[in-house]
Amino acid sequence: MLQQDSNDDTEDVSLFDAEEETANRPKKSKIRHPVASFFHLFFRVSAIVVYLLCELFSSSFIACMVTIILLLSCDFWAVKNVTGRLMVGLRWWNHIDEDGKSHWVFESRKASAQESKTVSEAESRIFWLGLIACPVLWVIFAFSALFSFRVKWLAVVIMGVVLQGANLYGYIRCKVGSRKNLTNMATSYLGKQFLKQMVVEIQQCHAWISLRNCKHFF
Repeated sequence: MLQQDSNDDTEDVSLFDAEEETANRPKKSKIRHPVASFFHLFFRVSAIVVYLLCELFSSSFIACMVTIILLLSCDFWAVKNVTGRLMVGLRWWNHIDEDGKSHWVFESRKASAQESKTVSEAESRIFWLGLIACPVLWVIFAFSALFSFRVKWLAVVIMGVVLQGANLYGYIRCKVGSRKNLTNMATSYLGKQFLKQMVVEIQQCHAWISLRNCKHFF
């Protein structure tokens, strides 16, 4: 269990015990939650399709904007509260304590011997593919709308970036842990690279000294 991050009042805890019963169900197929997997992609893909094709079928900007925002909102709720919990055992949320202080909580189900038998790799791939690919597309749409001076669509595209980017950030925090853990990982990596570079330079120095000694001997 990860410790609470005191800098930004976030904490990483184990997924609530009520959901542990899902880990005990027998595995029947590669995709254990087909409905959740479908709606994980349905709302976000539909929002992208409507954004790309709405001008071909409707001349009303308001109708297109409302449709896209509704699809993005449904996607945000479904991914945040349902599909992440069922498909990969992760969940993030926020609560206000008695002092009025906001706390962000990033949850992950505890690993167990039975979980390795019930976790679906297909569902995990679907979840992370949809979670990462769609925000990237909205970022591309944002640059396209900005450079093509489609100002009226810029607000809609920014809404897509914010809503889907929030879910992406939340689940990444659930997956890798708190900011402190990310800092420790980066520090460890840089330390290893520094030591590796030092070893290479020492070896090069020894080789240069040996070469000079050989020339001096002859």
